[in-house]
Amino acid sequence: MSSLRVRLPLLFLAGILLALLTTSVIAVRLFQDFAHDQAVAELTREANSIAQLYADAANETGGEHDRLPPRVTRTGLERTTGDRIYYAGVPLFPGEKSDLPELPQSIVEWKDGKQRVFTFTPPGADRRFLAVANPLIYGKRPVGAIIVAQPETNINDRVFGLVRRFAIAGIFGALIAAVFAIYVSRRLVRPVLALSHAADEVAAGRYGIETPGGSGEIGHLSERFREMAVRLAEAEALERNFLMSVSHELRTPLTAIRGHVSALLEGLVEDAETRDHSLEIIEAEAQRLERLVGDILDLAELEAHRFTVTSEEVDMETLLDRAYETFTEEARRRSIEYGREIQAHPIIQSDGDRVLQIVDNLLSNAFKHTPDGGRVQLELAQENGTVRVAVEDTGPGIAPEQRERVFRPFVSGDTAGGTGLGLAIAKELSAALGGRIDLESEVGRGSRFELVLPS
Repeated sequence: MSSLRVRLPLLFLAGILLALLTTSVIAVRLFQDFAHDQAVAELTREANSIAQLYADAANETGGEHDRLPPRVTRTGLERTTGDRIYYAGVPLFPGEKSDLPELPQSIVEWKDGKQRVFTFTPPGADRRFLAVANPLIYGKRPVGAIIVAQPETNINDRVFGLVRRFAIAGIFGALIAAVFAIYVSRRLVRPVLALSHAADEVAAGRYGIETPGGSGEIGHLSERFREMAVRLAEAEALERNFLMSVSHELRTPLTAIRGHVSALLEGLVEDAETRDHSLEIIEAEAQRLERLVGDILDLAELEAHRFTVTSEEVDMETLLDRAYETFTEEARRRSIEYGREIQAHPIIQSDGDRVLQIVDNLLSNAFKHTPDGGRVQLELAQENGTVRVAVEDTGPGIAPEQRERVFRPFVSGDTAGGTGLGLAIAKELSAALGGRIDLESEVGRGSRFELVLPS
């Protein structure tokens, strides 16, 4: 009973049956009132007609006639109308006993000459009657009342007949509703169950799932679920590659450090020059390891949105001078044509240390991919409410399909002279500062990375 394919049709059917039951109760009640009103109207017409007949006959006996005029008998009237006829009041015909059963005034009041609708139990009877009492006028004054009555069971029989018809119609309606509910629920539940199965597959780590098609909300949900599965697969692949790359990057300096330390401890390095060289390698690899751990922590904080930036006045020209000077020695050593072009002197509100970190990372990336004897250019400009810092190189360039990947951690696999996280950190930092990094590149001619910050 916990299955959706069972509960949904039962819910549909229960709703339809409840609506049918409510409608039936209201309809029966309305028909009951209608039948009562119709019975009262019918009894009123008959009471008026019969009272008029008896009034005319009574008035004739008081005229010039020597004998009682012929009159309609009670038996004939009751057979014609199908109702009971009673009388309450003074004798209708002097010297004659009326053939109408008489009712005492305690059952019906007739002396005020008003028409009445009431219910009563006739003497000697065991069921109640609905009756209409119509005044009988003789000589312009009421002398009694003609009562026309019918058992209340007649009205109930009409209602019960309607209830039976409603019950038969309800049974057929419920069967049709059940078939419809099962059909609709299966149409609705089938894609939901398919999505449930797909969710189980994704939870088990199998992302190559088939989701149901369709239109409307189910189709939209299916499409979003499919996209989520693709993104989860990509995220898992990135995480796996990231962990493998981090393991490799950590192992490389650690392997170098362990090798030289072991050689020193075992006395394999005897002369001072070789020993100093080993210690220099150990220091360099330790610094590399420290940079790698710091970059990984920075990237983790940025991606988790736990990174905070400060706001201060930053002289961009002074900041670029610092960044430029960091790489002048490497440019001289590798015969790289290294220049800068300052087109503006902006001062912005930002985090100076983080802006400097971004520019350093862009320059480091440029020098890493620029061959000896190449060219690296650093530019500063201001336009349209933005400050632009461009780093242009004559490296191998980046193919269009690879431009998004270069901002991912460890995608190049070439980490010589760096951690392989520089561009990923630069991109995340620029977003944290309210800016972005644009990339223009041509394979074989170099790349241009441009940091855009609000001025």
